[in-house]
Amino acid sequence: MRYRRLALAALAIALLTGCANLTQGFTPVSSVPEEVNVLSGRTGSNGPVLVVKIDDTKYAHPQIGLEAADVVYIEQVEGGVTRLAAIFSSQIPSRIGPVRSARISDLDILRQFGRVAFAYSGAQSKLLPLINSANLVNLGAQSQPPSIYTKDESRNQPYAMVLRADLLMQKILEKGYQVDKAKSVGWGFGKSSAQSVPISRVLIRWPSASYGATWSMSEKRWHLLHNNLANLSDTGEQLGPTTLVIQIVAISDSSFKDKFGAITPFSQTIGEGTGYILRDGASITATWSRESADVGTTWRGLDGIEIPFAPGQVWVALTDIEPDFTLITPSAKSSPTK
Repeated sequence: MRYRRLALAALAIALLTGCANLTQGFTPVSSVPEEVNVLSGRTGSNGPVLVVKIDDTKYAHPQIGLEAADVVYIEQVEGGVTRLAAIFSSQIPSRIGPVRSARISDLDILRQFGRVAFAYSGAQSKLLPLINSANLVNLGAQSQPPSIYTKDESRNQPYAMVLRADLLMQKILEKGYQVDKAKSVGWGFGKSSAQSVPISRVLIRWPSASYGATWSMSEKRWHLLHNNLANLSDTGEQLGPTTLVIQIVAISDSSFKDKFGAITPFSQTIGEGTGYILRDGASITATWSRESADVGTTWRGLDGIEIPFAPGQVWVALTDIEPDFTLITPSAKSSPTK
């Protein structure tokens, strides 16, 4: 009996020792899923939404901070050139720019994002009352100190204004300004089963500007070209979204003019129209609809089924000119088409 008790005790010690060895170095897996930003579908917080107007002429390049944006809109402005509205939520870099002035089209574009923090260099006096009455927090340079809207000494004006976004967001927090967190604006993310056409390149045009995009198989995103030059950030990073949206809109003259008397164009983003969703190295012909300024834009295939975007940064090109695509044919030859 004594030997039996000793044997049982030895067995118990062995079992306990074995269990201890099995648990050494074991790290429990968290059951809490990573947060996904609803604007870009990439891992990141759904924080307060900051919108910054950025110059897009050749003198503004390379631009600062755009690689961190969740969504970037390309708008037509006076003279047929383009200007950007960059939307940040999942991450906000310390510096963004070069910052330029607001336009009338911004108000309709931004309203779907809720009450955003709006950063810009200024606006026509006729437009300022509309900005002040809009559902946004007006944080233009005219009401902020030079410590927030700084000057990049290596650039010439009016292409030298750089926003210290970290200081602006800190001020928003300290002052208790009401800025909405990111919310869905009509599109979702996931795999797409929509009929698509493989392409190697697209050319998007405005009267005095163009954007090109080529598919990077290794990076699974589009590499952007601005006026036929590689579109790089100031860090040297190649700019380019996972999903490139070409939204065909009506562009008409507004009642506004710039300081030189040039008429400001207005891009109609409320209503319905056609366009293209570019993802996974292919183009999907689509339709868009947006019932009112307060709701987002829904994209559907020609079969009426919603088209999900690929998770990652989204660029939306607002143009009234059909793009030119370079197709990938079965014979591996490419040919331009519209």
